[in-house]
Amino acid sequence: MPLIESSTYCPPLFLRSGHLQTIFPVLFRKFDDVHYTRKRIETPDGDFFDLDFSEDHRSDQIALIVHGLEGSSFTHYSQGMVRAFTQNGWAATVLNLRGCSGSPNRLYSSYHSGSTEDLDQTIEWIKRSKHYSKIVLIGFSLGGNIVLKYLGDRAKTIDPLIKGAAAISVPCDLASSAERLATNENWIYQKRFMISLRSKLEQKRSDKTKIVPILPKFKTFHDFDSFYTAPAHGFKSADDYWTRCSCRSVLSSISLPCLLLNARDDPFLSPSCFPTEIAAQSAYLFSEFPQNGGHVGFVAFNSHKRYWHEERILSFFSKQLSET
Repeated sequence: MPLIESSTYCPPLFLRSGHLQTIFPVLFRKFDDVHYTRKRIETPDGDFFDLDFSEDHRSDQIALIVHGLEGSSFTHYSQGMVRAFTQNGWAATVLNLRGCSGSPNRLYSSYHSGSTEDLDQTIEWIKRSKHYSKIVLIGFSLGGNIVLKYLGDRAKTIDPLIKGAAAISVPCDLASSAERLATNENWIYQKRFMISLRSKLEQKRSDKTKIVPILPKFKTFHDFDSFYTAPAHGFKSADDYWTRCSCRSVLSSISLPCLLLNARDDPFLSPSCFPTEIAAQSAYLFSEFPQNGGHVGFVAFNSHKRYWHEERILSFFSKQLSET
């Protein structure tokens, strides 16, 4: 059974807290050896998104990475994963979700936890334009939900070039994760997200081509998703959006090897974000839930400068690809 009962992750002694694990990489992990070339992709609805590539053209395998809420290709976990793969002879690219690459997107709508269309278009573009024979998908947090939703929704039609996937710190149940983030202990994370999201809406409001009403104060994700995410993307309400876009409902449909890494002390995740029963009955969903790690933390110190989840994912794909 793919439910992995025992995890190898052991945090440093001074980082045995989910909050410390979450905050430490944001403040202290820096990169000067990850370099990108950018490709802008035009979308059928008149918008665009940007792909950032770190390529060795001699490689025939590529890791396609999707960042989390308000992240980008320059977020610490994106750069860490890119470096880990390129050091191991892979090419890598990060899908910057709409409005996250440093340039505002054109439309009033942008991205959300279930927006898999741009991931699909990226895969098709790589197939047409590049020489890769193997693609693996990696998603962090919201990006992990997108990757898992994509795999579950398209289980019967998944492209054979996609050989596997990994998802890290995933809010598999969006509603309960939003409730968890609304608790007093998590106010600092929620406030940070609200400031960033409100700033982007203010920017849309200043663009005369986009009609945006006067913005209320957003205190919680329910506030923001009710005002913007749901109506802008065709959902009836925040609850409708959360229900229809949570990857948990399609995890049992996944039909290729996929590693899910969620830390038990992740301050963003509720108990329903740990789908032990689904994993136990799946032939493909390899679920590992370490006691420590925080939200996209898994801090480790070694000569390779890789965090534990990066080594774990490299090992997972190495094993899976050797068996295919």
